[in-house]
Amino acid sequence: MTHNQIWQAIELFAKEHGFSVSGLAKYSGLDPTSFNRSKRSSLYGQPHWPSMLSIAKILKATNSCPNDFFKFIPENQEDEPQE
Repeated sequence: MTHNQIWQAIELFAKEHGFSVSGLAKYSGLDPTSFNRSKRSSLYGQPHWPSMLSIAKILKATNSCPNDFFKFIPENQEDEPQE
């Protein structure tokens, strides 16, 4: 599981539930900018991973289980889309 795969899973999960990533964050009680692309890495290029608390909040808000989220993460690293 890679940094890019997790962020893509959040994007796909939001879309599946009829939200943009900012809409999903807000609906889940998070800051609307929590999942913005600008927050996915530091100024020095270090990856910022979403917290488990953030993922738990989106699951709770959408009445979903972890498998509903993790189905968007490919099993093989070769399946990772390019950014």
